[in-house]
Amino acid sequence: MRLHKLTVTAFGPFRDRERVDFDALASGGLFLLTGPTGAGKTSVLDAVCFALYGSVPGSRGRAGRGLRSDHADASVLTRVELELTLGGRRLLVQRSPEQLRPKQRGAGLTPVKAQTLLSEWSAEDDAWRPRSGSHQEIGQELLDLVGMSRDQFTQVVLLPQGDFARFLQSGAQERRELLGRLFDTRRFGDVEAWLAEHRQRCEKETQSVRADIAASVERLHEAAGAPDLPTPEPETPADAVSAWAAALREQAVLRHEVTVVRYGLVSERRAALQSRLRAVEALSARQEEHRHAVEALARLAAAEPEQRDRESRLKRADHAASVAPVLRQYAEASHDASRAASEREHALAALGGPPLDAEALRAAEREALGAVGELRALVEAERRFEVAGEEAARAERRFGAAEEAREEAAAWLADWPGVRAEAQQAVDAARDVAAKREGLDEKLHAAEERADAAARRDALRARHEEAQERHLALRTRAAEAQERWLDLKQRRIEGMAAELAAWLRPGTACEVCGATEHPAPAVAAPDQVTPDQERVAEQAFRAIERQVADAGAELARLATESSAAEARAGVGSRAELLAEAAGLRAERETAERAEAAALDAAQRLDRLEREHERRGQQLAAAQTAAATAEEVLVRLAAERAELDSRLARARAGAPSIAARIAQLEREAGALGRAADAVRASAAATRAAEAARTTAERECAAAGFADPAEAHEAALSPAQTQALRATVEAHAARLARAREQVGDPELTAAAALPAADVAAARAADRAAERTLLDAHAAERGASARLADLARLGARLADDLRRLRPYAVELATATELSQLVAGTSKSNELRMSLENYVLAARLEQVAAAAGARLRIMSGGRYTLEHTDARVRGNARSGLGLQVLDAWTGQYRDTSTLSGGESFFASLALALGLADVVTDEAGGMPLDTLFIDEGFGALDPDTLEEVMSVLDSLRERDRAVGIVSHVAELRDRIPQQLAVRKARSGSTLSQEQA
Repeated sequence: MRLHKLTVTAFGPFRDRERVDFDALASGGLFLLTGPTGAGKTSVLDAVCFALYGSVPGSRGRAGRGLRSDHADASVLTRVELELTLGGRRLLVQRSPEQLRPKQRGAGLTPVKAQTLLSEWSAEDDAWRPRSGSHQEIGQELLDLVGMSRDQFTQVVLLPQGDFARFLQSGAQERRELLGRLFDTRRFGDVEAWLAEHRQRCEKETQSVRADIAASVERLHEAAGAPDLPTPEPETPADAVSAWAAALREQAVLRHEVTVVRYGLVSERRAALQSRLRAVEALSARQEEHRHAVEALARLAAAEPEQRDRESRLKRADHAASVAPVLRQYAEASHDASRAASEREHALAALGGPPLDAEALRAAEREALGAVGELRALVEAERRFEVAGEEAARAERRFGAAEEAREEAAAWLADWPGVRAEAQQAVDAARDVAAKREGLDEKLHAAEERADAAARRDALRARHEEAQERHLALRTRAAEAQERWLDLKQRRIEGMAAELAAWLRPGTACEVCGATEHPAPAVAAPDQVTPDQERVAEQAFRAIERQVADAGAELARLATESSAAEARAGVGSRAELLAEAAGLRAERETAERAEAAALDAAQRLDRLEREHERRGQQLAAAQTAAATAEEVLVRLAAERAELDSRLARARAGAPSIAARIAQLEREAGALGRAADAVRASAAATRAAEAARTTAERECAAAGFADPAEAHEAALSPAQTQALRATVEAHAARLARAREQVGDPELTAAAALPAADVAAARAADRAAERTLLDAHAAERGASARLADLARLGARLADDLRRLRPYAVELATATELSQLVAGTSKSNELRMSLENYVLAARLEQVAAAAGARLRIMSGGRYTLEHTDARVRGNARSGLGLQVLDAWTGQYRDTSTLSGGESFFASLALALGLADVVTDEAGGMPLDTLFIDEGFGALDPDTLEEVMSVLDSLRERDRAVGIVSHVAELRDRIPQQLAVRKARSGSTLSQEQA
């Protein structure tokens, strides 16, 4: 990688456009970047880093934030351009961070997004050819070409001597952090973490299996009841646990055999007692049956009179049933005669005249029917008279309606010219007003948007003022917190001797001077500042500092949004803009109403035109209808006069011919019904007399004095059946009682003593309870035996499962402790990541040692050591210096200032060689060395310059960042940075 040209604009301390020609500076191999402290020497290197990675090293800014020059004009945008060669390709990188610029119209600022452009020189076109404008694509392509991360680049190309001086004096943890960032050994740390997690998983799985075993042991102990064997401890070997489970099962087998024998004996005794109980119950049943038979025979003998009475009633009911048909016929004939006589009296009463015989009634009926026939001929004439009257009424109504329609149409047509002129005038006026509506919608929408923007503008102004006050308050608090922290830090530094003295112990070497005796250790002051107090103060300052940054970002965002709202709303107030919108809205509503009114007026004029045409047709039709209705009225009047005289005679006082016919038909029907009722009554009376004679003769033959006595003796079929069943049941019970009383077996049982069933049942129940207890004991023993077998099998499975888990846990524990450096077999207590970093450090130390021998004239050699350190510290990241004059190894902390500079420079250059090789051998044609030369004497400086001259091999350019005056005399090619109140400037000079 070789740098060619760098151009910065409004970047860091540089106000205007500044340009650096690295090709001209590197013409002699060495060049000097000089200038007073704070002028901006480091900002030149920051610009190179920002061009390549989009951010600058350390805490000076991330992702381009805070890079803009405070001296630059607001209209000048911050921009960095770097021309360099990477992998044989000449590239141009142009970057500008996210920033604010003044608005082109109106006051305020507007944000500008970050921009990145990558171009490549084309020899064919003799011009720059753009390749990409994407941040991500350009960042990835440059990262692939450089082959190093930003942290690696800042350590290898921009060699910060102060960092490596601290690296020499630091402990293992600080060295591990730096080397870990440079060589990215996180994957080895991930391996350590994975092994630790794997060990934890194995522990959890093993503990889970052990928990299952403990649960199985507990369940076995519960299932065994109250065993004599104690429960095994959790750490008991698997064989002992298996033997314990087998012993439990043997005890359970013996208990089960005892319960089986007892259950058999109790079952035999229960069977004998059940047989005796059945015999006693049978004897008791026979004795009870004989006693019940004797009692039943006595009761039946006492009920014999009632039985004979039931038999007599049953016999008379049978005789009455033989004459029941003639009795029914007699009753029905008598009922028919009574009903016919009632109907005859009712029919004669309906005639209203004197009683007549059947023949006279028939003659009157025939006369009424003859008059009906004559009247039917006049019904049609009466209907024609009514129809003519209705038609005359309709013709009269049509005549009146036609006259009314004619008069209405004539009146409307007389007013038509004035109505039409008025409607046309309304249409023209409404159209004139509606024509003004054009363009009002767009004006109203723009006015409403400006009013909304004014509301946002006013709200954002208030929020912006609040944010300004909060930002100023936070800055004040941050300054106070920083001052408080720095004061505590200074006080702690002043009392550092007492703090170090607190760690001194008699006989223990001092970490500063190495002495084991401490005659006068410093004493802490009453207000001694502790590290925790300083850390708390620093954390408070950092927290407020983050709040200040957040408040500043919020302030910038509100300023941007307020400017955007102000540009949209203009200078007018929200009330003025709302009033303007309200006026436009009222104008639009007036125009909309006028437009609707014009449409309504046009529709009304169209309706009036159609109405005029309809009224003319209505007038002609009404005149024709009136003439026709008048002719019909004259004709119908003559027809109705002739029919009215004929119909009046035929009605005979009735309202109509039909009514008169109905009257005569009702009279004829009443006469006919009366004649039929007279004949039916005479026939029914004769039939009743004949039925009475037959019934009296049949009842006498059956033994009854008259039909009433036979009716009284009769029973219904249900009553007869119930009485017969009672008689037969009594006879059957009597026969059965006599049979049971004479039974020899029952008689013999009755002669024996009374059976004691209660005692036999009590003995059986006692035996049953004993049997149930024995059965329950046998079932419980069987279940316990089955449970022990099942749980024993599960315990055996758990013990088998434990073996592979235990083996895997032992392996995982050993590996995890080995790579973590806590295993006894890891004598150096070196973790896996430290081991890899130690190998890297060994490579760096080898490369640095060769350079240090040259710088020190062959006296010093830097070497790596993995010797054990005191306490719990990890080994593998140690450095030591071999002094060839004494043949002894020295700790890096014992080097003098100039020697430390040699060692740190050699270490930086050695690290650059190793990182370069790891990045794929990308040649680094441009290097920068930042400060560290002020502590060198002239002779040492001469030796260092010789080493730097050796770096120029293979056309390499080395830039030295320093303000040492002697270097300005020794290095002719210089890039000077000059600072002023208006900002810094760059100039290339030849000493």
